[in-house]
Amino acid sequence: MKKLIVLFLLSIVIKGSAQNSDGIFSKNPIINLENYQMKRVYFGFFLGFNSYDFKIDYKVMETDPRYSSDIQTDKSGGFNVGLVTNLRLHEYIDLRFEPGLYVAFRTLHYPPSIGFNNSSDAIREINSTYINFPLLLKFSALRTGNVRPYLLGGVSANLNLSSNAKSLDDNLEERFRVKSWTTNYEVGFGIDIFSEYFIFSPSIRGQFGISDELIRDKDPNSPWTGNIDAMKSRGILINFTFH
Repeated sequence: MKKLIVLFLLSIVIKGSAQNSDGIFSKNPIINLENYQMKRVYFGFFLGFNSYDFKIDYKVMETDPRYSSDIQTDKSGGFNVGLVTNLRLHEYIDLRFEPGLYVAFRTLHYPPSIGFNNSSDAIREINSTYINFPLLLKFSALRTGNVRPYLLGGVSANLNLSSNAKSLDDNLEERFRVKSWTTNYEVGFGIDIFSEYFIFSPSIRGQFGISDELIRDKDPNSPWTGNIDAMKSRGILINFTFH
């Protein structure tokens, strides 16, 4: 399904440019939207996909054989949708605000060495619905015809709408708790493709958690959280932006 959507989005751009011999990827293209990026402010929207993981740091507990193996994370692809506000700072530098909805799915598998009585206790599903608030700097290269590559970097904050931070239950009641707010840094790259009517900008970037996301169980020796020093989200984001 993802491949079909990607092919559909790409076909919109290619078909629009292939209707004449001077298309986007021809040797001597007609320059599309030549002055669009000279605007002080312009807007857009994006659709995309994500794959989120956890980076887990452990406490030093070498004397406890239960923690001889790491917790494994199964990743399932999620989706992204959001808006873009672009503020031109310089010919090659822009400030971008890209608030969006990111839905992610992850499953934690605890090692058999912990010795849970029930197999279900060794699995914790974590479904997250993030409202992402990134503030990014975009560094664009010199435009060549109707193509312009760029780099992105900045910081973001995530509000997890699926967080159960206020819950009094913990893993003893099969409730794995994470915090409502987390902070991240983001880096990536993309390319602006100028068609006759709009700018199509596919991009890929990494999101790396700065703050610990885990809420510990009430029992400090909990087999689910007792050995975790920090648990931070990290994700790969693929967005298709239209201006």
